[in-house]
Amino acid sequence: MNTMPRRPMCATCLRPAATCICRWAAPVASAAEVLILQHPMEVANAKGSARLLHLCLPGSRIEVGEQFDDGALRAMLGRDGRQPVLLYPDTPGDRSLGIAPPPAYDAALAPHQVQLVVLDATWRKSRKMLYLNPLLQAMPRLPLRDTPPSHYLIRKAHAPDQLSTLEATCYALAQLEGDAYRYDRVIAAFDGFVAQQQAQAARSGRPS
Repeated sequence: MNTMPRRPMCATCLRPAATCICRWAAPVASAAEVLILQHPMEVANAKGSARLLHLCLPGSRIEVGEQFDDGALRAMLGRDGRQPVLLYPDTPGDRSLGIAPPPAYDAALAPHQVQLVVLDATWRKSRKMLYLNPLLQAMPRLPLRDTPPSHYLIRKAHAPDQLSTLEATCYALAQLEGDAYRYDRVIAAFDGFVAQQQAQAARSGRPS
């Protein structure tokens, strides 16, 4: 029988108390509502940025799953009459999966009319989430424009434009709201989080 005591956990960031990330929370109210759909494999990922993003965006919501029940997902989308918009590129590879082109995004929508839906997953898992959830396929998509290189130094990426969930969401909100600097303090908080992860990896002898 295992009698090892369980590590104390932080009830807010859901991480071990010794590696709590709450000190990096830098709340900024967004005009658009943010719904984060998190793949189950990301929940316990210490390098994941979605929980910090949630702490930094009051009113944001995280739901965990890969394939959501249509009724449950429909209830999450479009609350208060907002237009759900998926933060996801429209890629030619979608057609090979049988995914039809998404409806056009209405650029005339004001930020407070938008519900930004974010997939927190690896690229491969996010495509699977899109494939398994027809309601996501039927949403307009918001492509990012002119983003800076990623600060996500603790996770291997295929290219500098592959951003963390936190970075992509902040840049999307800034784009929607027409304020390039509004979420700088959240990006700065992310830099602190990354440095913390690098320090922990160095202490443990693990590669960052």
